[in-house]
Amino acid sequence: MTVAVSRPFHVTLDGFNLALPRGTGVATYARTLSEALKGMSVQVDVLYGLNIPSHTPTALREVLFYDRLGEEEPKTKARFLSERWKARQYSALAGCTAQTIPADSRIDARSFGERMPAFDCLLNARDLFFVAAQRYRATRRFMTVNLPEPPDVMHWTYPFPIRVKGARNVYTIHDLVPLRLPHTTLDDKGYYFRLMNDLCHHADAICTVSEASKRDIIAFSPQAAPLVHNTYQTIRVPSVSLNSSEETLRDVLERLYGLRLDGYYLFFGSIEPKKNIGRLLEAMLSSSAERPLVIVGAMAWKATGELRLLERCLNTGRVIRMEYLPERDLMTLVRGARALLFPSLAEGFGLPVIEAMTFGTPVMASREGALPEVGGDAVLAVDAYDIPQITAAIERLDRDDALCAKLRAAGPGQAARFDMHSYRARLETFYADVMRAPVKHP
Repeated sequence: MTVAVSRPFHVTLDGFNLALPRGTGVATYARTLSEALKGMSVQVDVLYGLNIPSHTPTALREVLFYDRLGEEEPKTKARFLSERWKARQYSALAGCTAQTIPADSRIDARSFGERMPAFDCLLNARDLFFVAAQRYRATRRFMTVNLPEPPDVMHWTYPFPIRVKGARNVYTIHDLVPLRLPHTTLDDKGYYFRLMNDLCHHADAICTVSEASKRDIIAFSPQAAPLVHNTYQTIRVPSVSLNSSEETLRDVLERLYGLRLDGYYLFFGSIEPKKNIGRLLEAMLSSSAERPLVIVGAMAWKATGELRLLERCLNTGRVIRMEYLPERDLMTLVRGARALLFPSLAEGFGLPVIEAMTFGTPVMASREGALPEVGGDAVLAVDAYDIPQITAAIERLDRDDALCAKLRAAGPGQAARFDMHSYRARLETFYADVMRAPVKHP
């Protein structure tokens, strides 16, 4: 990395989403970012907020780390005057100091291989993200964290009211869906709005993942314009999914999932209002398509209507639901699908579209958010709010082999615009710009 320092460039990432029990888009972003940085010879540390007391013996910290990785973030207050309650009060008042999590051969961590980021050092500050949010709600102040070795850049992969002392603090804002489509999320809109504006004061830079998201951020916070950088995103595709033969793919689909190669449509992601599942299901039921729609995703929030409609669709046999699949298995389904159906109401980037195009799987996508940037002319574009148009697009994909062949041919070239090499180049430019600017809070 071309930054004038006498040691490896040093970036710390947060592990908030990486620690959640189920994968999220932000967790995928953080893992991919960590791998991109390691490929740039950057020192990468990852800061978690698990319930590991500061007085825990060194040898036990790693045991507790893997024991508690994947637990839900705490939602309630600790018992009054308990040791944990006192620790939280102290952190809220005085900030906190992270501790190193040993990484040695005593723990067999191979089961966590797919969910762990690339890292040089793991760090933990007990209940960090919960305490910081509580403090911000009460005082509108950011929490300060001390790290054993302050990095050049602390890259928060999500907007948190936290800063690391002695580092340049940058924050990734993926989208502004809670403000642009407030009816689709459960976020506290007042909290989110205040935090977005306060980040402009605390951040040394704001990173985002598309020109659409950059425009939205500036529209809500014009003062952020000089701080906002778009690096886009990239994906990690398991080589076994990309390189396996068509015969193997056909066999896996039939034996494990009862699906035919090219014999089904696919949607994957959280089942929530912004994903437009309701209109997609209505279009599917209205269409004359012979192939079923496979939906891979967990029920999220405000999805009661979608759930009722989904249950009706499941009874017809035209929709198949799978709640969760590991990344490698999911990519197998992506590769074997007739097409990905993704008429989302809003996307900061749209990883599923890139993943499908990489495999040469045809894509139907809406014209909302970043999807036109990501899909370009290599997707079949639809109006997200027009059910007859979505229906007609499904029927075209079902019958028009020439159209599907055209999309299969165009997809990989469009996806290559967002490959790892391009992503690293954009990251290098971003961090170089950050390092040239004066530190806001030394």
